[in-house]
Amino acid sequence: MTHTHQYIKSKIPTTCQVHPYAVIGEGVVLGENVIIHPFVVINDGVTLGDRVEVFPGAYIGKEPKGAGALARQPHFERQVKIGADCSIGPHTVIYYDVEIGSNTLIGDGASIREQCKVGSYCIISRYVTLNYNATVGDRTKIMDMTHVTGNCIIGSDVFISLHVGMANDNQIGQSGYDDHVQGPVICDGAAIGLGAMLLPKVYIGKGAVISASSLVRKSIEANTLVAGNPAKTIKKLRCVSER
Repeated sequence: MTHTHQYIKSKIPTTCQVHPYAVIGEGVVLGENVIIHPFVVINDGVTLGDRVEVFPGAYIGKEPKGAGALARQPHFERQVKIGADCSIGPHTVIYYDVEIGSNTLIGDGASIREQCKVGSYCIISRYVTLNYNATVGDRTKIMDMTHVTGNCIIGSDVFISLHVGMANDNQIGQSGYDDHVQGPVICDGAAIGLGAMLLPKVYIGKGAVISASSLVRKSIEANTLVAGNPAKTIKKLRCVSER
């Protein structure tokens, strides 16, 4: 590792800007016109596409360590791939074994754990947390302070509002970690309102809309509006393609 860009100029394109006090591993691959701001840490095995900008204090390529407290053993590859034209906000933490498509905005203080995949043209907004092995499709927007649980699948063109919570274990950790731990599946075009809570294994159909503060305990059919605690069907909606 080298602690100032003066020692690694020969290893990065001349079009890149690497500001003082950035820490960049020897195996990092930078595309053209990448901007690395001060106090960024980028570990070995990270690849940044053209025109990616990484703002101060971001940490890319963090190794998952359970400190002996986790019920599961983290598994990961020592690599991160971030596509062209992405913006990585200040103090973002991106663990190893993460793939992010092009033109995606990662907001200030976001945390993305190992084995996550995020599509292109997405917004992972400020202080959003993506737990391990979560998938997010293209053009999906996840707003501030939302938690995406481990083993969760989110499709394309999904909108998830502020302060949404998700869970993946109905037994609340009492039975250890095995195949029963599964987060929600949220299909393409669904919309999740402010403060909604999604319980483990629920299936949110294509184009479904979940109203603010709803508690989703059971799966929701496609193109259905639900609301309440527990969430109940309010009405059927037009198909996503008809909106």
